[in-house]
Amino acid sequence: MCGRYLIEDDSFSKGLDITALSKGIAGATKGEIFPTNIAPIILESGVEAAKWGFPHWKSSSAVINARSETALEKNMFRKPLLERRCAIPSNGFYEWKRVNGQKKKDKFLLRMKDSKKLFMAGMMSIFKDAFGDEYSAFVILTTAAVATAAEIHDRMPVILLPEELDRWVCDTAFMEHALRRPGPDLLVVPA
Repeated sequence: MCGRYLIEDDSFSKGLDITALSKGIAGATKGEIFPTNIAPIILESGVEAAKWGFPHWKSSSAVINARSETALEKNMFRKPLLERRCAIPSNGFYEWKRVNGQKKKDKFLLRMKDSKKLFMAGMMSIFKDAFGDEYSAFVILTTAAVATAAEIHDRMPVILLPEELDRWVCDTAFMEHALRRPGPDLLVVPA
């Protein structure tokens, strides 16, 4: 899964006025990113700010992740995945694991082994808030975890390499390939 992620790098949101774009929604552009925060995403048109999570159709909660294996089958995700893919820049994502039967879970940061940047595959769509104002929102696509990540959780984000970002947002054949392939080996560090 991916319930939080990290942005340490100011270059991800360079040129974005997140406060102006957030329309009063509490958000963050740096540090630990929580569901419903405003964060940068990479689209074909460039970097934009969006809210993390599609509105849930039955409750006030947000849908923050989508299973890559079934996203095209779901009404909520099919059109955004085919027409509005995005990449979510980060420096890693967090997972929690209960260690030695303890009640408290330990927090881990999962990062790329050879880079400080980690790009997650996602999709975005446009929604209206309670006042009728439009806003952009995104969802992170998840896949089966690779061995290093599976020690903590059975799911992880679909990860894109920096040189794949343009193909991810523009090329449907590449999208299908990226959703089926295994992810890269990751570095796991206590957070």
